[in-house]
Amino acid sequence: MFETIFDEEERGQVGIGTLIVFIAMVLVAAIAAGVLINTAGFLQTQAEATGEESTSQVSDRIQVVSQSGIVNSSGDQINVTDIDFVVAKAPGAGSIDLNQTSVELIGANGQETFQLDEIGSDNVEIFTSPDEDTVVLTDSSDRAEVSVDLDDQVTYGNLSTGDRLSVTFTTASGATTTSEIRVPTTLTSDQTSVRL
Repeated sequence: MFETIFDEEERGQVGIGTLIVFIAMVLVAAIAAGVLINTAGFLQTQAEATGEESTSQVSDRIQVVSQSGIVNSSGDQINVTDIDFVVAKAPGAGSIDLNQTSVELIGANGQETFQLDEIGSDNVEIFTSPDEDTVVLTDSSDRAEVSVDLDDQVTYGNLSTGDRLSVTFTTASGATTTSEIRVPTTLTSDQTSVRL
């Protein structure tokens, strides 16, 4: 049943050397597997963070509900001196801190960029919140009024009849909303405000 091997060259190699080579191969395979698992975990974490940031850049934006201007007449000049925006958070957006929102004005008078907290907290008011000091839109029903004095708070300058202005709101996550303002071609001294 068992065959005796007399030829020494036909015997299997055994001994401590073979054991060491086998253990070394197992260790190399284990280290390679550990590196692959570690790399896969790092890539997964990075992909999740990138996905969350991309989602925030698309969805965490504000939406302009309405916009109007304050008409001021001095002498022959009738201008829009202030712009009032009513804003809300867009559908699917998280909480939006208006203090960390920047505004860019681009029009015939040039370009100006500023943060909403630079124009003063009195000019950013959430009228659906019982807390008067908060400027964070947390609920889809929250509405905030943002008033921008074009001559006093920012140096853009007043808007005349027929002027156009592009206003871009950028939230802290980088999501942007652009609104176009067109001043009517006729303004009268009897008007105190105008819908833009």
